[in-house]
Amino acid sequence: MANIERKLASVRKVTDIRPIPDADAIECAIVGGGWPVVVKKGEFQVGDLAIYFEIDSWIPHELAPFLSKGKEPREYNGVLGEKLRTIRLRGQLSQGLLLPITLKLNLDFSYLVTAFERDLQEGDDVTEILGVQKWEAPIPACLAGQVRGNFPSWIPKTDQPRGQNIVDEIFEEHKGETYEVTIKLDGSSCTIYAKDGDIGVCSRNLDLKETEGNSFWNAARDQGIVDAMLVYNKKTGHNIALQSELCGEGVQNNQESIKGQRLFLFDIFDIDGQAYMKPDARISLLNEHIVPLGADLTHTPVLHLAMCVTDCFANLDELLAYADGPSMNPNVKREGLVFKSNDSDFTFKTISNEWLLKRKEK
Repeated sequence: MANIERKLASVRKVTDIRPIPDADAIECAIVGGGWPVVVKKGEFQVGDLAIYFEIDSWIPHELAPFLSKGKEPREYNGVLGEKLRTIRLRGQLSQGLLLPITLKLNLDFSYLVTAFERDLQEGDDVTEILGVQKWEAPIPACLAGQVRGNFPSWIPKTDQPRGQNIVDEIFEEHKGETYEVTIKLDGSSCTIYAKDGDIGVCSRNLDLKETEGNSFWNAARDQGIVDAMLVYNKKTGHNIALQSELCGEGVQNNQESIKGQRLFLFDIFDIDGQAYMKPDARISLLNEHIVPLGADLTHTPVLHLAMCVTDCFANLDELLAYADGPSMNPNVKREGLVFKSNDSDFTFKTISNEWLLKRKEK
């Protein structure tokens, strides 16, 4: 699985326009075959290119002042603006923001006008040009820690593309492939690596020092993962990185109702081979090597070992509906699902719309 930079703002094609029942002034535009966005009626036509902003984007106030609804814009990382989130308008799901390519005519700041003088093509990433940021919740002190260094360049950061952005790849290019399907837990990503006798514990973006009170290191120590990985590395010479989700008290909203904090494995990266282990090899290494060495580490819940997505689902809407459902804690909605192919290195995620709509503004 390669690192894929998320295009928060990009040039996309409007692939469909759908009416909204009992709505005279608005309709639903489908972007890139997957994202539904409520727009003014008649503003876009099928086949139009437009600038699409994904959910979780922080939109500068100058680009879309109407997002503040007449109130003073909020501030994030020194930029006035608003966060995009999943909403319903007149019963219609809306995910993101769609603005005309002629947005450039409305910009007052010269560096953006200059950047837009070239012709834009479908797929162009304009995130940086437009000053769009990914909104992320503030990091609690117990997760921040002291920095040992940057995230290792020889380990991919944990992420998968969303299904809405790769519809053709799922249903055409990888048609017939089978997938391991796991529940995506709502926690904080942690990578633990053992390389040439050295052990490291990382947050999503940083290699962390072992300090008192740091939740990532505490969980890795308390669950015996650090010692088990060091022993495994010394015995075999095999350099690996375990990628897990930290869940529990003080992490997100602890929707799994876990007492304390625990790590749940979802991937193993073979540092020597520079490749992710296939699902069966990952589970085998966990259960036959890491756990017997004393690691109290369980896998994120596996729903299917070999699901053929294109046999089970006719289209993206059916696939997204499958993302809705109970989490590891059966009393709450799951964040979504992660699909990892058994036949290639292809992987993607589907986020539950029910979960997105219920998630509280942070």
